[in-house]
Amino acid sequence: VQLQASGGGLVQAGDSLRLSCAASGRTFRGYTVAWFRQATGKEREFVAAIKSTNSNPFYADSVKGRFTISRDNAKSTLYLQMNSLQPEDTAVYYCTATTGIIHSNLGVPSSYYYWGQGTQVTVSS
Repeated sequence: VQLQASGGGLVQAGDSLRLSCAASGRTFRGYTVAWFRQATGKEREFVAAIKSTNSNPFYADSVKGRFTISRDNAKSTLYLQMNSLQPEDTAVYYCTATTGIIHSNLGVPSSYYYWGQGTQVTVSS
């Protein structure tokens, strides 16, 4: 599956952004999908994930209550609604997809097979 992330930009602290990730190539609904982010000089960090069953999503503690992950299987698109953005949210955001992942590995980058190209989110103070 090919993934194309979009929607990043430069915003001020407290603003909102919605990222999108369009999938193509294979049946989207069978994949667990997630967002990761990577700030300059830091390791790639888990943000949120949602399984193929569209069950309850999972979030990193740092974004819980501010970010919402969702998916539209009919449109083969993954979303990340980001509210109350803070400077520490500045990073390149990547969408990713995989199959056969177990719950305990949802936050592990190496557990995901397909990756999008990333979209830059910059939050100024």
